[in-house]
Amino acid sequence: MHDGYTMRDAKFWGVIVSLGMASTYIFSVMYAFQPLLPILTNEFDISITYASLSMSAMTAGLILGLLVIGFLSDRYGREKFVKFSILFVALPFFILPSVQDFIWIVILRFLQGFMLAGVAAVALAYIGEEIHPKFRGTATALYISFNSVGGMIGRVITGTLTENHSWIFAIYVLAILGLITFIIVISLLPPSTNFRASQVTMTQDMKGLLIHLKNPRLVLLFMFGLILQVSFTSVWTYLPFYLQSSPYHWRLQDISLVYITYGFGIVGAPLAGYLATKYGLVHIRTSGIVFLIIGILLTLVPTTIGIVLGMCVICLGFFVAHSSMATSVNMKAQHHKGGASSLYLVSYYIGVAIGSSAFGHVWVCKGWHGIITIAALTLILYSLFAMISSKLIKKAPYIK
Repeated sequence: MHDGYTMRDAKFWGVIVSLGMASTYIFSVMYAFQPLLPILTNEFDISITYASLSMSAMTAGLILGLLVIGFLSDRYGREKFVKFSILFVALPFFILPSVQDFIWIVILRFLQGFMLAGVAAVALAYIGEEIHPKFRGTATALYISFNSVGGMIGRVITGTLTENHSWIFAIYVLAILGLITFIIVISLLPPSTNFRASQVTMTQDMKGLLIHLKNPRLVLLFMFGLILQVSFTSVWTYLPFYLQSSPYHWRLQDISLVYITYGFGIVGAPLAGYLATKYGLVHIRTSGIVFLIIGILLTLVPTTIGIVLGMCVICLGFFVAHSSMATSVNMKAQHHKGGASSLYLVSYYIGVAIGSSAFGHVWVCKGWHGIITIAALTLILYSLFAMISSKLIKKAPYIK
């Protein structure tokens, strides 16, 4: 064992670069199909809701993977899951372009989602074990910032390459990038030296995970993670359909450039952390939600400036709120903090699945105004519910 790598150690930067590349790649894969949904509906002659399963099926696989791989990594080590998940995420991309039936895309995306958890469920635990306590906050912030970069790059790459070449070409590029990322991670990620296998049974682990569901304040936060993603994902998922329709008729490449606004998430998380120390976590969390709602409503302005400005505010507000929610979960959980974080992530990605597919009928019947109305109202109503509920349970003896 050692005290952990510091910023003066070459292996510290090996961890940052390798996990950063892994994070960038898995989030690129996660959101790569979002700008392709209009293409897939035409290519396979399917409904918008069916096409969106390429997103929600992957998310369902990720949720399952977070639970399964999270438990396995506690017993069999960390870095092997990180390394080989990249490889097994990349391989289906070599198969996807040759399928004739869309259901196989859904199945392969589910498998990809499961394997993505090899990074998502393990990376922060690896950092917690291998990085010196003094530098864990820095390492964690750098790792999370790569999440936003990946989400932005995946959307821009697939949209731009599809416009200039084809969606099949874009998929092959993602496959090759996965192999390159795999080589980098294999080369730079140091083996675990501080890992100690868990001695408790999986049943005990599950009890430690589920015990948080008895804390109503934590449940409110878990549900907030879900609600945030439902609103955020629904807007992003149906934005390409909106911008391709009248009166805009944007090309896919132009739509992909809007995803650059996702870069506001790169500054959103660290900004939330800095401001929370000055103004308090609750105030910053609330401000993030307010900004998210304002951004959603701004997209109703029927101009390019209104839409782009709205998406910028949406991304800033979302990542400020999300980062603050995750921090709140960690602070409110008095024990089994890893389990509480896992439940928050599961709720968060359930929100991705709902936001991807459940709004298809809304789009068909009510269009963009229907999407925006429900996304904003969902946030407003749940925020009011959470505020009232928090006051009612404030005196509960086991809630600090």
